[in-house]
Amino acid sequence: MAVYKRTYSAYSGALTPHWSRFLVIARFAFEDLRRSRFLTLFFLASFLWPVISAFVIYLQHNLQSLKALGIEPPSFLSINARFFLFYLGFQSMLAFFLNAFTGPGLVSPDLSHNALPLYLSRPFSRAEYVLGKITVLLGLYSLMTWVPGLLLYGLQSYLAGAGWFTDNLRIAGALLAGSGIWILVLALMSLAISAWVKWKPAAGALLFGLFFIGLAFGAAVNTLLQTKWGNLINLSHLIGSVWVALFEDQAKRGTGAVFFRVMRGQELPLWCCWAALLGFCVFCLWLLHRKIRAVEVVR
Repeated sequence: MAVYKRTYSAYSGALTPHWSRFLVIARFAFEDLRRSRFLTLFFLASFLWPVISAFVIYLQHNLQSLKALGIEPPSFLSINARFFLFYLGFQSMLAFFLNAFTGPGLVSPDLSHNALPLYLSRPFSRAEYVLGKITVLLGLYSLMTWVPGLLLYGLQSYLAGAGWFTDNLRIAGALLAGSGIWILVLALMSLAISAWVKWKPAAGALLFGLFFIGLAFGAAVNTLLQTKWGNLINLSHLIGSVWVALFEDQAKRGTGAVFFRVMRGQELPLWCCWAALLGFCVFCLWLLHRKIRAVEVVR
C-alpha cells in the first residue's frame, strides 16, 4: 500500500491476553506436526496398549467365576503397582520414539531460516517462545502416558470398589510424578538438541545416542572400574530408579520396566538420581538460553 494514500491505520481489534500468548506458538507448531500422516498414525497407534490394559482390568474382574471353581487367574492379570509401572514404561518408550520425530523439528527450522528475530520482534519473550514450543511436546506425551494411566486407575477403582482407590493412591501419584519427570527431561532434551543441531536427521540420531549410547557407556564404566556410579550418565537407569521408588515399597523393590531397568546391586541413592535428572534439565535450559536469541553473532 502506498504511503502517500494515507489509508492505513493501526490494528484496533482484540488483543490476545499476555498470559496466553505462548499458546499461539503452540497452536501453529501443533498444526505443523498434524500435517504428518506418519506421526498421526503413530500417535493413534500408541493408544493400543492402554486399550489392551483396560481389557485386562475388565477381564480380571470377570474371572470371579473361575475363582469359585478353584481355578486361579493367570498372574499377569494381577492389577497392582507393577502392572501400572509396566504400563508407564511401555508408553514412555513410545513417547521417546515419537519424540525422535517431533522434537528435532520444532526449533531448528526457525534458527536455520533466521526466523527468531521475527518471533521476538513481536510481544514474545524468549521464555514464552520456549514455553510455546515445549507445550506441544508436554501435551502430546501427557496424552500418551499419565492421562490414559489415570483413566485405567479410575477403571480399576470403579470395578474394585472405593477401598482399592484409597489403598492405592500412591499409584496415582506415582503415575503423575513419574510421567512428569520423564516428559520434562524428554521435552527439554529434544528442544536443546533441536536448537544446536539444525539438521533434523542428525538431531534425531543424537537423541537416540544420548539414550542408548549413554546406557552402553555407563555399563562399560561400571564394568571397567568396578563401580556403579557410571549409571549417572544412564538416563534409563536414573528414570527407572525414580519410578521404582515411586511405585513400590522399599521392601518390595522390583527392577523397573521395559527399557527403564535397574540392575540389582547397582542401585544409586535416590537423591543422586533426582539430582542428576534435575541437573540435566537445568543444563538443557542453559543450552536453550544460549541459543534462543533475537540475533546471532557468527565468527
